[in-house]
Amino acid sequence: MPASTPLSILQDVFGYAAFRGAQQAIIDHVVTGGDALVLMPTGGGKSLCYQVPAIQRHLNERGVAIVVSPLIALMHDQVGALEEAGVHAAFLNSSLTMEEAQRIEREMMAGRLVLLYAAPERITTPRFLAQLDSLHERGLLSLFAIDEAHCVSQWGHDFREDYLGLNVLHERFADVPRIALTATADDLTRADIIERLQLQSARIFISSFDRPNIRYAIVEKDNARTQLLRFIQDEHEGDAGIVYCQSRKKVEETAAWLEGEGIAALPYHAGLDAAVRKKHQDRFLREDSIVMVATIAFGMGIDKPDVRFVAHLDLPKNIEGYYQETGRAGRDGLPANAWMAYGLADVVNQRRMIEDSPAAEEFKRGQRGKLDALLALAEAHDCRRVRLLAYFGENTERCAAYQNACDNCQNAPATWDATEAARKALSCIYRFHQNRGQRFGAGHLIDVLRGKVTDKVTQFHHQELSTFGIGADVSEAQWRAVLRQLIALGHVQTEGEYNTLELTATARDVLRGDVQLLLRQPSEAPRRARAARGSTAAGKSSGAKDRAPPVALDADGLERFTALKAWRAEIAREHNLPAYIVFHDATLAEMARAHPQSLDELAGISGVGAKKLEAYGREILRVLSGGAQPEPTDR
Repeated sequence: MPASTPLSILQDVFGYAAFRGAQQAIIDHVVTGGDALVLMPTGGGKSLCYQVPAIQRHLNERGVAIVVSPLIALMHDQVGALEEAGVHAAFLNSSLTMEEAQRIEREMMAGRLVLLYAAPERITTPRFLAQLDSLHERGLLSLFAIDEAHCVSQWGHDFREDYLGLNVLHERFADVPRIALTATADDLTRADIIERLQLQSARIFISSFDRPNIRYAIVEKDNARTQLLRFIQDEHEGDAGIVYCQSRKKVEETAAWLEGEGIAALPYHAGLDAAVRKKHQDRFLREDSIVMVATIAFGMGIDKPDVRFVAHLDLPKNIEGYYQETGRAGRDGLPANAWMAYGLADVVNQRRMIEDSPAAEEFKRGQRGKLDALLALAEAHDCRRVRLLAYFGENTERCAAYQNACDNCQNAPATWDATEAARKALSCIYRFHQNRGQRFGAGHLIDVLRGKVTDKVTQFHHQELSTFGIGADVSEAQWRAVLRQLIALGHVQTEGEYNTLELTATARDVLRGDVQLLLRQPSEAPRRARAARGSTAAGKSSGAKDRAPPVALDADGLERFTALKAWRAEIAREHNLPAYIVFHDATLAEMARAHPQSLDELAGISGVGAKKLEAYGREILRVLSGGAQPEPTDR
């Protein structure tokens, strides 16, 4: 690594011409020994913010950087990518044999490693801390990078108790710079990170949370599986994607159903055998057209750049979780979709999980507020991007001018004044309670409002209530939207095993007419034309080889792009790495477009660093020239 400045490291090692956004300022601050808290969206280049300082400080004989990482998959991918770029890195985790772990420890103690990745539970053990003491005494401890820093906060969406012990790093190694990084943290979570990691003197860097390449769409549930299948078939045939479900059972059932419909889908949840989880994750990372159906146990640290969509079949707990999960789409900066289907049952279930939690009332109150913000986003009939960014304290214009505008800006939803309907619903719930304290769920309430005579209506003589049939002019779908909104706004709450409905104190404001409810008109999302991609005779998934490249290419360029992808696949198999770690699609596409004729011209392509140029350059030129398929290249 001959580079000697952050910019030259970026160019020579990683092959990028210039820093983006706040990267330069963050890196300069950490290189000179400052602490930093970095909030940067997924795909914004967080890893470079600690990798470049680690390389710079190592070149200044500062030894090894310790990276706190919560997931084995993230460690493997990051280390693989660094080694491909010519940076000596390693990880310590349970996937290693004792002999392998001991070899890596020897390299760490000798100061030969540039970066070492390890989980928080390993770093805080007495043995590992003693090793860090030894490195520190010899001046061979360059920095600490705490990735996924939101895990330290009880207010965050992914709290991990092992992170709480990381305050020892400041207490024990106060002169070693620390950089904590996360893609999602509201004000409360941010304050918690600062307090628990003792980052009060750290400089805070907050990048824009906007992901302009992601289109946000939320639809009302109406046979959610069919809606999901239509979404995939219409817009993402042959694409890699992630589908999130709340329960393990639903994950397995949905994956099996998608398989039966001709979609290459795999299940992933914490209840699966570790070997099965690893196999499925490896397939997702290494193959181009896999749809992973998962609980939130999957995704953190997954760096696959060409995930074209993230879908939710169940409502997440809060906006932080939603943003983190949807942010796994389109890491390469190309257009991607965040799609969600939700309904009344989602609202009821999330409310019940909060209320049934053994947590303290203060924590429950915080979780209710976070859920309310997500429900407001889901029910919104104005710009979703404006609401999403406002949650993180960022103001923006509505996204109608975006290439990937949200569904509301693309197709403004029809609305209706549901104020009177809400008053009728609350009146009916009140009449139930007046009638010997009876409580009923949403289905029965809607039957009574619409004047539908059922066995239960007859059993309880509810056809005799003054509210029977007063909402016959409102459709069932509209009534469910009204109840969903009343529960979301806290005017109605659900109780007990059967989710019976009960008025809250604020229901009086609605009954008096002091609260106006303007709701979306229930409707199916418009069926959109399929995105242009390679076609097949059978009309089934065309697969990665036929997928459109990231940039426009003529016929010769497309042929070169296809040849480069075939070559990359061979290299990735030989090195046992996901293909994108060798080169991203965007880099291959630019090679195919520019058609460099020399190593110097090839070095000008973004993403081609010095090590990769040396290892692969001549073979790439051979492939571009239409020569015979090259033999696998040694690292």
